[in-house]
Amino acid sequence: MRWKRTHPRKARGVRITETLEEAKERWREDRAKRTEFVKRAITVRPELAAETIESRYLMPKVEYFVETEQVKKIKEKVKLWLNAGYPVHIIGPTGCGKTTLAMKVAEELGKPTVWLNGDETMTTADLVGGYSQVESESVRDRYIHTVIKAKNILKAGWVDNPLTIACKNGYIFVYNDFSRAKPEANNVLLSVFQEGVLELPTRFGEERYIKVSPNFRTIFTSNSVDYAGVHRPQDALLDRTVGIYMDFYNPDTEVEITMAHSGVSEAYAQRIVGIVRKIREKLPDAEKPGTRACIMVAQGLRVLGDGEKRLEELVLDVLATKVKGPADLAHKQELVKEAIAS
Repeated sequence: MRWKRTHPRKARGVRITETLEEAKERWREDRAKRTEFVKRAITVRPELAAETIESRYLMPKVEYFVETEQVKKIKEKVKLWLNAGYPVHIIGPTGCGKTTLAMKVAEELGKPTVWLNGDETMTTADLVGGYSQVESESVRDRYIHTVIKAKNILKAGWVDNPLTIACKNGYIFVYNDFSRAKPEANNVLLSVFQEGVLELPTRFGEERYIKVSPNFRTIFTSNSVDYAGVHRPQDALLDRTVGIYMDFYNPDTEVEITMAHSGVSEAYAQRIVGIVRKIREKLPDAEKPGTRACIMVAQGLRVLGDGEKRLEELVLDVLATKVKGPADLAHKQELVKEAIAS
């Protein structure tokens, strides 16, 4: 025999009970209202649609990208391996254009892109996500009008981080300076590249594993291991990537990049690049000024208008970010004077 509530209890003239059929109907109506609200929200505000969000926030736009034959050759090599399905690891000195190249490749592939900057304090949660909020739900039992039972249910809310977002949706994942994170933080990438499965260590049951989209692609950038703050990635991870080494661009390419980013004349750009390259030859790898240094000096000159008299000062200011003390600063000042005079 099927039980059914038949006695409509009332409190102060108001019925406080409902039949099972009435409860189901109310649930159906509530769900229909929520669905309709979401549909109307997307119709009225199209920016809520996933495609619009991707195009507005996740499609990279690279300005002032200079493409010479040297740049094009490296770019096409990165695209080749990405299209073959392999993660690409771009290695090179600071300021040589690794991140700009990675974002340009992502732009040309026409796929949404998420990115993450590695650092010493990173953990696996920074890659995959975690529980970042708690929802409180109250349940009140009014079956007997003279007795009110209440209980609170706490539900932890999970929030995806960049790697999980990219794996689920088939985005490009740009992991900048990934070797600055400790190797154990990146262990989760092993199963992503080998088995095509992303494990979420702090989740339970079936939700612990995510099937990686076949459209998912990864670009790593990093300095070589002799730079301060860089960890050597585990061999198991490197064996699953394709490594492309980028050195500083040739003089002509650096001149074009400097002009594009600063707006100075070709003559000024050639002079600045020549000075920086001479200094670069006399410094250890971790201290060599990159193309970024040329751009910074050129932008300083543009602000000054005619900054030839203060060229030495500008170059030294840019190089001073890596000095170890007064003696080292004096040494770099001598290098700058020699480079300008020659």
